[in-house]
This record gives sequence, structure tokens and C-alpha cells, in this order.
Amino acid sequence: MVVLPIRGALVAALALAALHWPCRGHAEPTRGAISDTVTASFSICGSARRFDCVVDGDTFWLGRQKIRIADIDAQELTPPRCAHERELGEAAKHRLRARLNAGPFSLLAGSRDEDPFGRKLRTVLRAGRSIGERLVAEGLVRCWDGGRRSWCD
Repeated sequence: MVVLPIRGALVAALALAALHWPCRGHAEPTRGAISDTVTASFSICGSARRFDCVVDGDTFWLGRQKIRIADIDAQELTPPRCAHERELGEAAKHRLRARLNAGPFSLLAGSRDEDPFGRKLRTVLRAGRSIGERLVAEGLVRCWDGGRRSWCD
């Protein structure tokens, strides 16, 4: 008789965790263990400027370091493969800029430090919540599942 309430509580706890961290398989923060200390004033990257700027919906420069947000996948903008990818990619890029400029955040390293292109792989958090997951919830990007898929289908 005791098994059902415990099982129900366990299922509810797992469901609640999934709501707060939909992009599974990435470093999950421990609430309160990370303080948001990173701040910068981000612009949109131009052809020459590569300092505190946003490249696209999942890549930005912090100082002179290029960061790839580890838990999401955004559209390619150089070049986009279709009009839908370009429109959604531009929206994701500008929304990421707004999120990064909204206040201090933290960067959480996962199991891999960088990708094959030399970009640092980090989950971006504010108050223990993934900024990437918020972009997923807004329908601008998708969870990174380990492979690129078309945005044009």
C-alpha cells in the first residue's frame, strides 16, 4: 500500500524535473551552487567585430572567447538553407542577445570543453535556469540531440 504514494511522488518529481530541464543529456545545475557573475553588453556580431557579440541563436563571443551553447541547436545564418531558416535564425539571434543582456548569468561546462571548431561548449544559466531551454520554450531553437537536422523541412 505504501508503494503507490512513493511511486506517484517519484513520477511527479521526475515530471517536474523534465519541465525545468527539457534538454536532457547536458550538465544539469544544482540550484544555488552557481552564482551569476558574468556580465557584458552584447551587440550583434558584424563582419569584423568579434567581442561581446552574438553570432546566431546558439553562438556568441564573450570577450575574445567564442561560446557555443551546449544544450541547444539554432539555425544556420551563414548561409541559411531556406527563407524559414533565415527568419527563425534572425529571431533566435536577437532573442539570445536580449537574454544575455538581461543581467548577470553563469556558464556551466559539461563533459566536453570544446567542439571541433574550437568553440567553448557551455550551458548558459541565469538563476539556475538554462537560457537555452527558455529559447526552446519560445519555439526559436531546439534541444541539441547530437546531430544537425534541417530547419527547412
